[in-house]
Amino acid sequence: METLYRSTRETASQTMTSSQAVLQGLTPDGGLFVPVTLPHADFDFDQLANMSYQAVAYEVLKLFFTDYTEAELKACIQAAYGDQFDDPAIAPVAKHGKQYYLELFHGPTIAFKDLALQILPHLMTTAAKKNQLTAEVVILTATSGDTGKAAMAGFADVDQTRIIVFYPQAGVSAIQKQQMVTQVGDNTYVIAINGNFDDAQTKVKELLNDPELRAQLAANQFQFSSANSINIGRLFPQVAYYVYAYAQMIKQGQIKNGDEVNFSVPTGNFGDILAGYYAKQLGTPIHKLICASNRNNVLTDFFNTGVYNKNREFFLTSSPSMDILVSSNLERLVFYLTGEDAQQTAALMADLQTKGEYRLTPTMRQAITDFWAGFVTEGQDQHEIKHLYAHHHYTIDPHTAVASAVAKQYQSATKDQRPMIVVSTASPYKFPNAVLSAITDQADVTVDGLAAVDQLHDLIKTPIPATVENLRTAPVRHDRVSEPDAMAAAIKTILKLN
Repeated sequence: METLYRSTRETASQTMTSSQAVLQGLTPDGGLFVPVTLPHADFDFDQLANMSYQAVAYEVLKLFFTDYTEAELKACIQAAYGDQFDDPAIAPVAKHGKQYYLELFHGPTIAFKDLALQILPHLMTTAAKKNQLTAEVVILTATSGDTGKAAMAGFADVDQTRIIVFYPQAGVSAIQKQQMVTQVGDNTYVIAINGNFDDAQTKVKELLNDPELRAQLAANQFQFSSANSINIGRLFPQVAYYVYAYAQMIKQGQIKNGDEVNFSVPTGNFGDILAGYYAKQLGTPIHKLICASNRNNVLTDFFNTGVYNKNREFFLTSSPSMDILVSSNLERLVFYLTGEDAQQTAALMADLQTKGEYRLTPTMRQAITDFWAGFVTEGQDQHEIKHLYAHHHYTIDPHTAVASAVAKQYQSATKDQRPMIVVSTASPYKFPNAVLSAITDQADVTVDGLAAVDQLHDLIKTPIPATVENLRTAPVRHDRVSEPDAMAAAIKTILKLN
């Protein structure tokens, strides 16, 4: 059965194929693509337990990308998940203490975004051929730290594409910044903005839907798309690692087929945890998805009160990829909570834009049964890093620590004894200053960047990832800075549209 896509804000009669939706990125009305009908899965987890990550990914992705042939989809998967990962399992599950950790940092940029952004370029270039696209695709992306590097690593020097990444100049770690500004590829462009991630993301979405800019692009043989998780080519590959993790729990003898598990997910833009929601809808025995936030706890308040309110203080934290007050992917969940009512969804999103908040109806609140939400302070985050290192000789990054600590909050509050899988989203070497501070109990570690990497290595003794080692000699290639209101002008300059 073919899976077609519609907008969260328009009638279901206006549909696209999966390859068309991948190319488009964002719907013309500013909404997000969702399947017209959720695909039906008939997973045999006992069989999946003995399959490779690549094979499991195919079983998942064939449900969502139905206009790709088997050969096309398998070619995309094989190109995405190979030697660029330092563990043949791609996404191994390891037990430390009473928790299980789904390690998603074994890819080329040591962050979970690799699991989706290694395959997106292949999905997109295949889609361009399938749809006879002659225009050059311009990938426009906002990043809170990880997406930018992972997207550029995937798209670097890919034919008929350019990628332009905007990041908050003061809102990423030193290693994240160094990874981005040294990115190679003649088609890659990185621009720091004087603002936060929400400023960058809001402007990117606005530019993607600017009819005048789109017309100017088309006249010059360009077409916009996105590598953010608003693109289904980013979102649905993430479903695969939830299915794979459950299958690996069976393989390790930790659970039996049919036993329910919980996942705790560090959450900012809501894409990663939304992939878990889709995995559950496909039949993966997930009891609860734990939405774990840092001090920017807009999502915690949303799940606990039914009110989404971005009108609050914004904090820069040691888990910068979660420093977000406007969670774009939440719109997809809201769409389902309305009973797939596009008009109601559009009205709520309009409230968010004009008033800075929206409120769920009592009926919608009753429909939130799959999630539990909590948040941690900076001190609690650091305590969790120190605890895992001191008691289990396991080092985690600040984002993973948020999920690990909130998982314990959930277990304490509910007494739920189901196995808990913490989604581990980045290597500790990506945030060495924060990890050092936590482990050594120093409130203000003065070293950062590669100096902090070396000190952390001396302490924890685990190998420094190649992508970090390579930064020692990598020249800076990108030094542009822009105000948010000047982002359109920067794009026009890069594409020589002025």
